[in-house]
Amino acid sequence: MSEHHYIACDLGADSGRVILGTLKDGKVILEEIHRFSNGVSKVHGSFRWNILRIFEHLKAGLRKVAAKNLTLESLSVDSWGVDYVLFNKRQPMLALPYQYRDARTDAPYAAIRQSVGETKIFEETGIQFMSINTLYQLLADVEQNPDVLSIADGFLNIADYLHYLFSGVARSEESLASTTQVYNPKSRAWSTELIAACNLPGRIFPEIVPSGTQIGTLLPAVAEETGLPEIPVVATCSHDTGAAVAAVPAEGEGWAYLSSGTWSLIGVELPCPLINARVQECNFTNEAGYGGTTRFLKNIIGLWLLQESRREWIRQGMTLSFDDLDRMAEESEPFRSLIIPNAARFLKPDQMPQKIAVYCRETGQPVPETPGEVTRCIFESLALLYRQTLDQIEALTGNPITRLHIVGGGTKSALLNQYAASGTERTVFAGPVEATACGNILIQALALGHLDSLQTLRKTVRNSFPVHQYEPQQSADWRRAFERFGQLTLLS
Repeated sequence: MSEHHYIACDLGADSGRVILGTLKDGKVILEEIHRFSNGVSKVHGSFRWNILRIFEHLKAGLRKVAAKNLTLESLSVDSWGVDYVLFNKRQPMLALPYQYRDARTDAPYAAIRQSVGETKIFEETGIQFMSINTLYQLLADVEQNPDVLSIADGFLNIADYLHYLFSGVARSEESLASTTQVYNPKSRAWSTELIAACNLPGRIFPEIVPSGTQIGTLLPAVAEETGLPEIPVVATCSHDTGAAVAAVPAEGEGWAYLSSGTWSLIGVELPCPLINARVQECNFTNEAGYGGTTRFLKNIIGLWLLQESRREWIRQGMTLSFDDLDRMAEESEPFRSLIIPNAARFLKPDQMPQKIAVYCRETGQPVPETPGEVTRCIFESLALLYRQTLDQIEALTGNPITRLHIVGGGTKSALLNQYAASGTERTVFAGPVEATACGNILIQALALGHLDSLQTLRKTVRNSFPVHQYEPQQSADWRRAFERFGQLTLLS
């Protein structure tokens, strides 16, 4: 079999990477070429992304790839959803993009759900209600930044904006557009009704293209700067979770996925959107997947809780690796304290251990006092939230779930994987860690005709990476904990 090389620019909330992917003999090999931090900047009280710094780091990675003197097929970027950049024909960026945790969306989030109505918004979009969604960010621009919005010709979510910087072509890829809560998954187009009802400027909404579309080629100036040829730029699944779900190494029926990272995105793959009153009540979402599939899922909090806690401990002078925290958690008392991980109070940054302590005190539980106790509280609570969510999915779809495939950075914790199996009472298959980059690479291969189907893509993943299996343990203890979990009040 011939050998093909592709470039994935994979952006997460904490870091970005440039990865070289090689497809050969039915397997894919990933090589991390360049890694960098892309943390948020605080500017005059607002949280912003330094998008140009990210672009410069990506180009630095491309130069390292070019130095390998390989024949390269294409390039693609994936990123988190909802955030965006405003631009016009004369200015490629009108302002530094806001980060989704910025508080500017709080007021419009409440107001528009009253004026337009939650039922109308959900019927149009099928997207769960979260204040971070693009819809509420755009409404914040209407109210707070009308001068900037008035001169914008368009907006692009983060990965699609970087495609624009690389190729000069402004397109919105479907999986990323579907995270905005302005996209209609039934018509597979922007919701013109919602745009009108919210008084948003229709001119700024770009053309939507399906996942796996070649949108252009690398601009001559960028090619010269990086040393690459003018290779195709492919919009694979620009949303990182869309790329990760495409690379879930599952087969058959009865499986769900969990993309485990800063966020936990847990759901199933459906042939079409599922939008009804019960789905709205349970606050599930319908996002676009590769090949016209629907990612029916819930976006819940993930390792953000531990990442923020670790940052606080480091500020206090404690040097703790994630492996250290796993070991300390395993040695701590089981089920001592539980939290509702997606309570509103835990969504904002800073002082996470203190927030967890206050929650436990308010709910009459022992307060976690050590990093190990805090970590165990987070992991056990996440596992129980996974079960609650999977049970809801079964009820909403009518389809039983016996297997949970966990992909992404969270699979590095064998302890969390085991808790997920025990807490959900389902078999867990963990891996690959690099599902997002793998999906990015292999959808490029599909787009260029080097693979023939999503099934072949997933078979390639199974051939390429180890997948570890975990079976439920101590089921009676976990069932009692789940009863406690269900009784906790979701306090903001």
